[in-house]
Amino acid sequence: MSKKIALIGMGNIMFHDEGLGTYLAKYLEINYEIPVNLEIVDGGLLGFSLMTYYQEYDKVLIVGINSKKGVPGDISRYSGEEMMAMGATRQTANEVELTMMLEICSFHEEMGEVELVTMIPEDIIDVCNGLTDTILQKIPELLDTTLLALQEEGIVLRSKEKTVSFDEIIHQVSNPMTQRMS
Repeated sequence: MSKKIALIGMGNIMFHDEGLGTYLAKYLEINYEIPVNLEIVDGGLLGFSLMTYYQEYDKVLIVGINSKKGVPGDISRYSGEEMMAMGATRQTANEVELTMMLEICSFHEEMGEVELVTMIPEDIIDVCNGLTDTILQKIPELLDTTLLALQEEGIVLRSKEKTVSFDEIIHQVSNPMTQRMS
């Protein structure tokens, strides 16, 4: 029996690069055939309501930003345990909430494996929908890293015949009333 996996795209699209996890999750949902054992979740700002995913899925893959020191666009993969061990280095609201949820869930017997795929943002301060040019250029690398993490769990996503660009995904997510995505 294959693992039940949730991929959660985290981030607030109102603060420039912070929305990259939300955009990437939507990109996957729109452009790939999603198998029945994978659920793509717009984690946006769901906070503690995401806790059920940690308990109901064998693996939770979270995609978003991190506040590590480094070069904008640098990508990291690490476990939930490693995130909890980061201590005071957590600086964004999402990092703090995720860590708190992981700590609470770790007291329960039934908790899936948690892995994070994150990128260092360039700008999460300015109120602006979309991604900075620096991060937009690095999104294909984040996509590849995310697809690899899924592949390591036995999930190989197949691209749909007709695909939508990252720019169009960002536009649609940022302006949901303009038109519906397929």
